[in-house]
Amino acid sequence: MASLTVRTPDGKVRTVSLLKRITSLGRGSDNDVPLEDANVPASALHVTFDGTRYEVGSLGATFHVNGKRRDNHALSTGDVVKVGGTELTFSREDAPREPVRREVPEREVPLPSAATASSDSHTAELPGVVGRELVLLKRLTAFSERLFGSYDVDRILESLLDEAIEVTRADKGFLILMESGEPRVKAARNVARENIEDAVEKLSDSIIAKVVKDQKAIIVADALDAPEFKASESVVNLKVHSVMCVPVMHKGDLFGVLYVGNDRLVNRFEPKSLDMLTVFAAQASLLLQNALLVNDLKLDNTELRRKLEDQRYGDIVGACQGMRDVYKRIDKIAPTDISVLITGETGTGKELIAREIHRRSPRTKGPFITVNCGAIPENLLESELFGHAKGAFTGAVATRPGKFQAAIGGTLFLDEIGEMPLQLQVKLLRALQDKVVYKVGENRGEPVDIRVVAATNKILEEEVKRNTFREDLYYRLNVVTVKLPPLRERGEDVIVLGRFFLQKYAREFNSKARGFTPAAAVSMKKYGWPGNIRELENRLKKAVVLADKPLLGADDLDLKPENLEPIMPLLQAKEEFQKRYINEVLARNNGNRTKTAKDLGVDPRTIFRHLEKLEAEKTGGPLPPDDNEELL
Repeated sequence: MASLTVRTPDGKVRTVSLLKRITSLGRGSDNDVPLEDANVPASALHVTFDGTRYEVGSLGATFHVNGKRRDNHALSTGDVVKVGGTELTFSREDAPREPVRREVPEREVPLPSAATASSDSHTAELPGVVGRELVLLKRLTAFSERLFGSYDVDRILESLLDEAIEVTRADKGFLILMESGEPRVKAARNVARENIEDAVEKLSDSIIAKVVKDQKAIIVADALDAPEFKASESVVNLKVHSVMCVPVMHKGDLFGVLYVGNDRLVNRFEPKSLDMLTVFAAQASLLLQNALLVNDLKLDNTELRRKLEDQRYGDIVGACQGMRDVYKRIDKIAPTDISVLITGETGTGKELIAREIHRRSPRTKGPFITVNCGAIPENLLESELFGHAKGAFTGAVATRPGKFQAAIGGTLFLDEIGEMPLQLQVKLLRALQDKVVYKVGENRGEPVDIRVVAATNKILEEEVKRNTFREDLYYRLNVVTVKLPPLRERGEDVIVLGRFFLQKYAREFNSKARGFTPAAAVSMKKYGWPGNIRELENRLKKAVVLADKPLLGADDLDLKPENLEPIMPLLQAKEEFQKRYINEVLARNNGNRTKTAKDLGVDPRTIFRHLEKLEAEKTGGPLPPDDNEELL
């Protein structure tokens, strides 16, 4: 058995047993548990019991459970519910016990008088509850349980009205919801459980307007004879007789109106019917809000999925202009069999791009083999690439094919190609040209049908100039270049990628993290991300695992102010941009200084001085004199 210990502001304490499936609490004397507290509404809370658990919900009042504001809450022993200045402590004895019998003085138990005693006035199960009301409460509980699992708003609206019409014995019912402050009829049903056509024309505007204005339930036994409504045009024209209209509240605000009516005077509504409809309206609010919330979440998820699909290219996430240019290039080169060189800083997703090229190529059903040229020792790399014969070196106990042979019919991805030793570059060039490979320790060549995609975070042109990378191999690999932008230049993509990784790892680690605070989003955009996407993923994985709140902040991502890019003076920022922009135009013009000067609209001497400054910065020599000529 469950009970509530009630402590009112005046210090009075009493314990009330929860015997009903629905127990109402409020300042009004018609509540099951009246509360002597001026700060509590006439109808404040209800406690429902579904056979297994007790739950407290609002009838329009604001309440707290254990210090936290709630709209509804499943009660456990020891929970303290505070409404107004009153505290309600819940207690439940799960193990049923035989009641302790004691002698009760006769004066403490008032016996019903002959005038009040009837076969319908009491029940053996719940003393003091009118038989018909008990049936209605049971029906309401069963109805709520049936609809709480449904999220079809139209079905819920029709079912709500059908049940309201039946429990109040009305001829018709209307459910009106507020939209932009105006009442809109969302469902209209009759006693035959049919939709009513032209529902707006069959409602009394004046009665609805009063309920919307006062936010109080009203009952009109005979509207044509009621002083307040008999002069109303809608009442006269519709010949309205008996009407009940109650507000549907949510978090203290008017959410809608439940309106039922009878066209026959013999079926006039009684006050107890209005009480029942008021409780029904409160339950209807919970059901509707639950369905609307789920529908909104479904729409949000659908929209998020649509946006994510718009921002994805296969398994690649991102929609900035730089990445869109990459996607266009992939679309053009993937169907061909030409060699591709993917360049970009470490962590920008070069292997993912290589896989996408393979997936969109005619070789998609073939293998995709990856070799990290920088992670394998030099003395083992040749054997790894081309395979070895038995006895070719100490430990070669059996003949083993290499990655080239494993990639036949598919794609061979050579990652970090810039780390490959010069001596091995010669053998790789020969294999690419002849499409024949030789195992270590064998002189017999094996033809290989493969496509080669290479990647590097180095600038291979400079490596060629330093004689650390063969020029002929460079041109063999670099038939088409795909350059990936660093994360710091991808704008909103950093947030899109962040959400992608957050959702991925929140599911994997069952974390409560669901999003970013505004400050975290700003910090993510400002941070330079030297490790690019790999760094972002690792930071988010750590933050998700350690998260103890739904929104991740900048501190959770270790994005402290000192980690952000420093703010430089405007003049310095201007010089940095000018230097970077001239270099970009020079690269586009293949180092042609005269054409670069013409494109930029400056004297050629500006370009020469720019190059002299770059050389001086590299060598540590004196800077050339500046005649204050500005590019911008």
